[in-house]
Amino acid sequence: MSKSRALSSDQPDSAEAIAARPVAADIKSSINLRIDANTRQLIDEAAAILGKTRTEFMIESARRHAIDVILDQRLFVLDPEYHDAFMQALDNPPAPGSKLRSLLRRVPSWQE
Repeated sequence: MSKSRALSSDQPDSAEAIAARPVAADIKSSINLRIDANTRQLIDEAAAILGKTRTEFMIESARRHAIDVILDQRLFVLDPEYHDAFMQALDNPPAPGSKLRSLLRRVPSWQE
């Protein structure tokens, strides 16, 4: 195995897997945004540098950021020694303490 290991809640998600997820419908729709002139100019300049339209630039940028946000919630990488310690902690949780037992005995406020 490589020097780092990836862990996630269910199954490992790569950026490619997230980006390729099917949507409910492949129908294109629009998003309307209101932005100040300076921001629009900045976006236009960056898009021009890359040879892209404003729309292409904004979609690519937003999509990349969305993937990063999702991966930040699902994926983290650990060095082998930290991975082993993490797995050991998951496999052998500490016994519940008095504060946890007390908390679990309380009736939740939404049920009162």
